[in-house]
Amino acid sequence: MEQKIEIKTEFIKLDALLKFAGICETGGIAKEAVQAGDVSVNGEVCTMRGKKIRAGDTVELDGVTLHIVSAE
Repeated sequence: MEQKIEIKTEFIKLDALLKFAGICETGGIAKEAVQAGDVSVNGEVCTMRGKKIRAGDTVELDGVTLHIVSAE
């Protein structure tokens, strides 16, 4: 499944994005998924929950692909 996520700011932190997009119910679940190496950013596994995600990036978790676009 693919989703487009619009952000109004320059970036959003990875764990906040997962919660915002509804993939993870809570920030704690998002943190655990990132630390477990279950999340990839632009095709590479990412274990930094504070990684800055910007427009143009792609994030994947549990078969869901998020395409980040600018709302501007």
